[in-house]
Amino acid sequence: MPKISNPHWSFQTKKTTYLLSLNKSLSKFLQIVLPMALGIFLMWYVYSQYTPEQRDEVFSQFKNANYGIVVLAVLMSALSHVVRAYRWNFMLAPLGYKPRLANNFMAVCVAYLMNLFIPKSGEISRAAVLNKYEKVPFEEGFGTIVSERIVDLIFLLLFTLVALFLQFDLLYEYLTDIVPIKKIGLSIGVLVLLFGLFLLFLKYSKGAISNKIKGLVSGLKAGVFSILKMEKKGLFILHSLLIWLLYISSFYVSTYALEETTGIDIGIIIITFVVGSFTFAFTNSGFGYYQVAIAGILLVFGIPETVGTALGWIVWASNIFYILLSGGISFILLPIYNRKKL
Repeated sequence: MPKISNPHWSFQTKKTTYLLSLNKSLSKFLQIVLPMALGIFLMWYVYSQYTPEQRDEVFSQFKNANYGIVVLAVLMSALSHVVRAYRWNFMLAPLGYKPRLANNFMAVCVAYLMNLFIPKSGEISRAAVLNKYEKVPFEEGFGTIVSERIVDLIFLLLFTLVALFLQFDLLYEYLTDIVPIKKIGLSIGVLVLLFGLFLLFLKYSKGAISNKIKGLVSGLKAGVFSILKMEKKGLFILHSLLIWLLYISSFYVSTYALEETTGIDIGIIIITFVVGSFTFAFTNSGFGYYQVAIAGILLVFGIPETVGTALGWIVWASNIFYILLSGGISFILLPIYNRKKL
């Protein structure tokens, strides 16, 4: 006997599939738009608080900036991307691959460009570029990128500790002026308690969420240990350190673009760089957040907010211009450079 299809069931299935697809698209849209909208609001709110004299001062800082220094700082950032591309082969070599440096570099440039528009999409695009032009399996290429990001996070945390150590007295005084010491101690105690409860949750929970978190932690541990097993791990760590020294040096050189920030203490440089790096890492490449964060932390150290705002804009805009330029050129050159091989 032939089966009789149920039109109502078919309609409901299509409707459910459509709604799931719509929800997924909406979620992705909100992940991109909401952070950018908040960034725009932050910029508008900060500048709306400025007096006309303060706005004139910000524009004066832009007008009198030394843009030759800015170009030098951007070139140092570009060099860090070259080192990053070269370092990538230390992770790919044990897997049996040795891509050309040019392809690695262009993949890195494309990744930074993609991150401007869709947060965290750069890691996927890097692996996809290497898969297309160097025949490195996507999963293996992506795995090396995840491990690389873990190393970057470790270095960022190390520089954070260095920054806190160098400027501990001033930051401590600033925080205790805003928040009573008892509340700071209570907050630390609550954080320790919450962390302990979190560990207990992971240990005894069998739910889907805890299993997902355990899988993530396991993946992070695997990534770190894979680096320790690398044949040239010493060179890998050295190149990782070089990348971050170039990042900090680029920011340090940028401070000489403005007279008011020339020659500020290295401890202030490091902690300001760290604060800015966190905005880049956890937002749409710092859109709207970077300038506010740089101005806010420099104000703690006695540098006028208008000067900090100008510096934040100069550093952010110059790096974004480089990312757009290098990423766009890489998109064009990749198929041309690899034409014969394809």
